[in-house]
Amino acid sequence: MDKLLSNRVVFLSGDEALAQGAYEEGLRFAASYPGTPASEILEYLSCCKGVDAQWSVNEKVAFEVALGASIAGWRALYASKHVGINVAMDPLMTSAYTGVNAGFVVVTADDPGIHSSQNEQDNRFIAKFAKIPLIEPSSPAEAREFVKVALSLSEEFDTPVLFRLTTRIAHTKENMVIGARKDIPSREFRVDTEKYVMVPRNAYQRHIVLEEKLVRLQRYSENTLLNRMELKNKKIGFITGGVSYLYAREMYPDASFLKLGLGFPFPERKAKAFAARVKEVVVLEELEPFLEEQARTAGIRCKTKKASYRIGELRPEYIPDILGGKDKKEDPGRLRKPVMCPGCPHRAVFTVLKKLKTVVSGDIGCYTLGALPPMNSLHTCVCMGGGITIMDGMSRALGRNIAGVIGDSTFVHSGITGLINMVYNKAKGVVIILDNGTTAMTGNQPHPATGRTVKKEETARLRLEELCKACGVAAVDVIDPRNIKVLESGVKKRLEGDVLSVIIARAPCKLIDRTRTDVPSYQAQKCKKCYLCLEIDCPALIKEESGLIEINPLYCTGCGLCAQVCPFKAIGCGGKVFKNLR
Repeated sequence: MDKLLSNRVVFLSGDEALAQGAYEEGLRFAASYPGTPASEILEYLSCCKGVDAQWSVNEKVAFEVALGASIAGWRALYASKHVGINVAMDPLMTSAYTGVNAGFVVVTADDPGIHSSQNEQDNRFIAKFAKIPLIEPSSPAEAREFVKVALSLSEEFDTPVLFRLTTRIAHTKENMVIGARKDIPSREFRVDTEKYVMVPRNAYQRHIVLEEKLVRLQRYSENTLLNRMELKNKKIGFITGGVSYLYAREMYPDASFLKLGLGFPFPERKAKAFAARVKEVVVLEELEPFLEEQARTAGIRCKTKKASYRIGELRPEYIPDILGGKDKKEDPGRLRKPVMCPGCPHRAVFTVLKKLKTVVSGDIGCYTLGALPPMNSLHTCVCMGGGITIMDGMSRALGRNIAGVIGDSTFVHSGITGLINMVYNKAKGVVIILDNGTTAMTGNQPHPATGRTVKKEETARLRLEELCKACGVAAVDVIDPRNIKVLESGVKKRLEGDVLSVIIARAPCKLIDRTRTDVPSYQAQKCKKCYLCLEIDCPALIKEESGLIEINPLYCTGCGLCAQVCPFKAIGCGGKVFKNLR
């Protein structure tokens, strides 16, 4: 391995520990699409010798490539954040029917508390829906050990295994001793059309096989060491798993526990035996009542949390209130408003769109911050690719002066099909691809339009302007958004047009291009206190008590946008004058 040597004590996050454990257990292939809190899994594996790792263009593609590697005989892993699983649901559901060959682990990194996501779904239910086993560790060290069990379990039962992390486990760090990599040979691939070709006749038979697997998995669940009783004070016993187990142990160290590392199939007999040995049973879990429903179905009388606790993270201090039958207290929310980075090239795009009073359909990326005040210039954000498709529907109902914005990585992920759909169905409007040369929000990962792989190898570079033209778009412009006059002129022209057009707003993310130019000068005597400069929402601009403007030189990158929007020239541009790239 490039990064670490075996038999050393290392300090790893849950993501890194999972990747290390999979590497030690002979993993040969891994695929993912960047998404917090899962991104670090593939980044770690990309540095492991003997592991073929790839950023795929989206989660469906990643799942299918990893499944193909498993069928061909390589131990494989797919990883994504929770909403990424939604994109991969088509192959995931059918993979439960086909089964696998070599071990195949499907990692879902859920985000309770919605730290960096558009929803708060609980992906444990996917295991029950797809009828595949669910493994959930409670710590980074367990993530390392449990993924080894998951790979073996996958091969033993010929099934994908859903492996769930949450943000707190994925990003918590723990000391552990890492081991050497096992030399596990590839499995032989054998042609088996009845197993792998899911036409109706074969699928019907494979469904019968799947139900038989569930019966055997149920027996496994009753006996595995992943599900264990910890009997102490028998006045109260918690049925729990994941990070909730740690929280309960912290608050009630002397209580008894049924710790579930394999949450589906639910170990009914073991749970009933545990309930019989304690006075009061409490099912404690984060988000949805997944374990609760299974415990009640098994006939176990238990205390559970009220519905108000299904929203947001579970915190240790909530547990006494849960036991007391109280509702969740209102969360005061986050105090710090997120903001685009100083010098971000997206800032000018939203400044122009706001000035032109454009209705804007948004997408998933750091540019979603354009929805926040004082910009207030992004009006929808639903899912990856929705910046184009939702704009398509809105434009048909509302007419002109509507734009869809989407990032370069997201466009490759799921925007291309929406653009083709617009061309095919004779749609009109303006699509703006915010091309900053990276997958910025999740940590600056490469994608096909960057010409680099996860291993930092050069590869064919997808040229977005050529792709848009090939899709049949009538007009394609490439503009440097840092020249706001040229940008405004270009956007206005296309909004007033009568065809489908694409504007590629191309300028590098400031976390890639860290060059700085002179801080703009500020002449107080020229300032009329119109505060148009503050409308761009740059953290380097501060309104003093006197009403004048201060430019913080520690934050300022010298992009000059504030000088470009100041109508009274109170701010002098110390940065570059950027040229139009059309």
